[in-house]
Amino acid sequence: MTDSDGGDGAPAPDEEPDAETPAELREQVDFEEFGPQEMAELSAEEWEAAFDPDTWITGERLLDRVESDLRHRVATRDVFAVVERDAIDGEPVVLAYSDEGYAVVYADGTVEGRGTVLRDVKPTVALCSMDDYDAPDAPEDAGLPDPQEVPEGSGGLGTTLLQYIGLAQVVVGVLLVLSPFVYDPVVRGCPPVAGSAAHACTVAGTTLRLHPLGNSAVIAVIAGVGFVLFGALMLLVVANARLSDRFRAEEFRNRLRSAGLGDGERPSFVPETDSHPDGSEDP
Repeated sequence: MTDSDGGDGAPAPDEEPDAETPAELREQVDFEEFGPQEMAELSAEEWEAAFDPDTWITGERLLDRVESDLRHRVATRDVFAVVERDAIDGEPVVLAYSDEGYAVVYADGTVEGRGTVLRDVKPTVALCSMDDYDAPDAPEDAGLPDPQEVPEGSGGLGTTLLQYIGLAQVVVGVLLVLSPFVYDPVVRGCPPVAGSAAHACTVAGTTLRLHPLGNSAVIAVIAGVGFVLFGALMLLVVANARLSDRFRAEEFRNRLRSAGLGDGERPSFVPETDSHPDGSEDP
């Protein structure tokens, strides 16, 4: 008897697997976590399959989605930019700019600009152009704050708690250091208790049997110094944290002012728009 060839149904070694369909490729793209890094990882074929140009959203709907998405990302501090709806030569656009660059999004999906803002806006436009992507709604107060509204940031619960703990450590340490010089003389000045090393001291009408420190005075002083040093270290940490918070807050305020917040003037490199015809763009 002879075995029949190909009876096991195994594919030939040189047989290529079926190519993935565009729908399958689109399902592999994580649109919720899509950013510049994910864009760079896509090949040309994957890009064309995942972003079918026949289904792209354009026009006012695209601008609405881009504006909402950008404002949401600004509110979550994912993007640092001022987002405005404007027009250039009568053509509606979404304008985003900061102290380091700008991006102009047109109704047909074209994006122009420079700097980090352009890098952040491009993935947003790509996502908002797809009907499969749900653009998040921006909060009512979305946007960068006014420089004067930025808090110092030094009133956190953790910082305040550390401050009180440090103060308590210092107070306890000082009391321990002073105890041989204050507690012992007071106790020894009280009448001694017969048959005991204790002394009967009256405090607020109550008689207490107190023992002098004796040889334990040295231990009390050493422990007190330790408490003082530990408390001082905690207070130093609190002071450093507050200085760092103030520095970061002032740095953030300076960035906001450089982006035109507060005085209403856009950076000089932002192109002029219909509402700001006096704007200029660097060559």
